[in-house]
Amino acid sequence: MGTYQRTNIMFERGEGAWLITKSGDRYLDFTSGVAVNTFGHADYDLAKVLSDQAHKLWHTSNLYRVEDQERLAKLLCKHSFAESVFFCNSGAEACECAVKLARRYHFENGAPQRNRIITFEGSFHGRTLAMIATGGNPKYTNGFAPNVPGFDIVPFARHDIVKSVISDETAAVMIEPVMGEGGIRVIPKQCLRGLRELCDANGLLLILDEVQTGAGRSGR
Repeated sequence: MGTYQRTNIMFERGEGAWLITKSGDRYLDFTSGVAVNTFGHADYDLAKVLSDQAHKLWHTSNLYRVEDQERLAKLLCKHSFAESVFFCNSGAEACECAVKLARRYHFENGAPQRNRIITFEGSFHGRTLAMIATGGNPKYTNGFAPNVPGFDIVPFARHDIVKSVISDETAAVMIEPVMGEGGIRVIPKQCLRGLRELCDANGLLLILDEVQTGAGRSGR
């Protein structure tokens, strides 16, 4: 299925930050598998862990406890502000889960009408029907009407407009600290702090889509 306009290059293997074709041509991989390969290609230690696990146990579903999964969750919480972890297969799934969590949070706290999410022009949170509606980009929404409702899209870096859009139906604000598809725009610290304060003052949740900044991608 032609979802991407693929470049006519095929790689046979990778080494660290390099991609290598069958003929031996080497390309420096600036895409990192589109923000996936944080550890580079064919990392020895990671490959060994994956191989050891493949020879031990594959999948037991969420019906049972998984020792290494719990250990990883504890490490993620220890090295972030998180109190719990939900493991996903993709960024779009993670963002959809965040929207569901925000709505369920208000539902459980006696405000089921609070279901709208404030998002930003130029944002990209995935290619599912709900997530393409978050940015309103015709490049992704054309041909898939009607758009999934429940999102209020506001201009980038307009704190005054964000404030004016908040209503008793607003559940959360969702933003990328560094916009990817939106032009590699870094949200200034004062803007993020302002959003945090605005959310706290209005009883809203703040959702950070860290596809560009999480898991060490920013170098921190």
